[in-house]
Amino acid sequence: MVSTLGDRWSLIILRDILFNKKKHYNEFLNSPEKISTNILANRLKMMEKEKLLSSSIDQKNRRLKIYIPTQKARDLEPVLKAVEEWGQKYS
Repeated sequence: MVSTLGDRWSLIILRDILFNKKKHYNEFLNSPEKISTNILANRLKMMEKEKLLSSSIDQKNRRLKIYIPTQKARDLEPVLKAVEEWGQKYS
């Protein structure tokens, strides 16, 4: 778990899913940090394995997969918010 949260890309994905309400692969791919496709696919799989995300087929467009934060991920929201506030204070 520590290696998952210590990874820059995992934190960016968590930020996007929790605060920016992104839920599709292409939405994560279009983040300003420009994550590569292979790293994004790897991180999404790893985060599902770590039970931070779950996925399902989008009922509106069955060709798309929706990524949903689990309670485990939602419990990290105050921590990520505090890190964001700290960064804004000292940037």
